[in-house]
Amino acid sequence: MQRKCVFLDRDGVLNRERGDYTYTLEDFEVLPGVPEALALLKQNGYLLIVVTNQGGIAKGLYTRADVMACHQKLQESCGHLIDAIYYAPSHPQYSESLSRKPDSLMLERSMARYNIDTSQSWMVGDSHRDLEAAEKVGVRSIIVGDKYAPSSYTWQVLDLREAAQLILREEAK
Repeated sequence: MQRKCVFLDRDGVLNRERGDYTYTLEDFEVLPGVPEALALLKQNGYLLIVVTNQGGIAKGLYTRADVMACHQKLQESCGHLIDAIYYAPSHPQYSESLSRKPDSLMLERSMARYNIDTSQSWMVGDSHRDLEAAEKVGVRSIIVGDKYAPSSYTWQVLDLREAAQLILREEAK
C-alpha cells in the first residue's frame, strides 16, 4: 500500500533561518507551532520526512556529528514524530551531488524506501530549490515565509502551521 508524505525542508521551515549555517545546538531553535503542526499531520496519516541541504559539511564549517546533534534536538523537541531525515552534505563549489536540492535524489530515495504515493504527498519549503525538487518528482509544494513575493506557486503561507492546515483542507476536497 502506498503512503502519503509531507517532505519538509529544515532551515526556515522547522527551525529558525539564521541567514547563515545553523549547526550548533545553541543556534538551533525549533519554530513556534512546529511540534503541533507535525502532530496534526501525523494524526492524519502523513509520513514526515525532512530533506535538507547541509553544504557546510563539504565546506568544512561543521561536521556530520554537528548535523546529527541538531537533528536529535529537533526530534526531541517534536516528540520524535519525524519518520526520516535525509541530508545532502555536498556543496557545488566542492562536490557535485544529485541529492542536493534542487535535485531530487533525497526525495527519490525516501519515496522508494517508504513506498510514497506522490499524488497524495507534499513538499513544504522556504526556497525555490525546495519547490524545484518537489516538481521533479511530481509532488505538490507549499512555500512558507515571505522571502519571496507571491508568484506562480500555487500556495504560499506564513509558516508550517498554516501549511499543515492547507494540506488537510486540500485533502478533504
